[in-house]
Amino acid sequence: MAEHWHQLDAPPKLPELYLRAALRRKITGTELPESGLRLWLDVEPSNLAAYRKVCGFAENGLLPPTYPHVLAFALQMQLLTAKDFPFPLLGLIHLANRIRVIRPLGGVGRLQVGVRVRNLQAHAKGAVFDVITQVDDQLGPLWEAESRMLCKGVELPGTPAADSLQASAALEELTRWPAPADIGRRYAKVSGDYNPIHLSAASAKLFGFPQAIAHGLWNKARTLAALAEHLPAANIEIAVEFRKPVRLPSEVTLLSSAPGSSGDLQLVGAGELQHMLGTWRPIA
Repeated sequence: MAEHWHQLDAPPKLPELYLRAALRRKITGTELPESGLRLWLDVEPSNLAAYRKVCGFAENGLLPPTYPHVLAFALQMQLLTAKDFPFPLLGLIHLANRIRVIRPLGGVGRLQVGVRVRNLQAHAKGAVFDVITQVDDQLGPLWEAESRMLCKGVELPGTPAADSLQASAALEELTRWPAPADIGRRYAKVSGDYNPIHLSAASAKLFGFPQAIAHGLWNKARTLAALAEHLPAANIEIAVEFRKPVRLPSEVTLLSSAPGSSGDLQLVGAGELQHMLGTWRPIA
């Protein structure tokens, strides 16, 4: 499929996009838009420093491998609240995320960020699609990611998509950390993602959650911060599936295989509740 891009001159304004999301509650179709959005932007040192602190990343001269999601968030919001996008943003469920760090993320300043949606498929609970994000610098492709999203209540023909990752039995506990009651608000401040299900018990209950839950990408970021000495800096693909949400507050435990070019991970809670399964591999 040929790529069609709309090049933006300035970042979208998040308050306007949140208002648009709040007013959009109906499914309007079953076809994804073919065009994507692109924008050149600069990394803001103050926001990057705050993100490192919230997610536990050390200052090592490299962008955290999850940080490009923050750079792309406003573009993703604009794409997912546009008139030609068929599903309401509020209520979408983040099922999985796959990141590819193509080249080391060091010395990074001005970047071109692009987002688009693809791969609409049937699912046992509705329909899934991928939000595809790519980051280029002056030399070319630097980083890319796919976030798989579920929209309930959509009926599509075809065989439902299934989970692809399996839990590994050969993992050992690496570390554990608290997920405090305010981590959703703290992560929202650095990422721009103010989804009500993450902010407080009161706002989460409006969407059917008894407690606030941690952002999936905070769980992944905090995990990769803990695995920093395990993973190569580039030529790596890190895929995770989000299983049971991390209710706030709580404590989680990271299980991991040994350091190396390939490995597996699990993030578990009390009673060995599986919150997240993942793998890291060289880029194919």
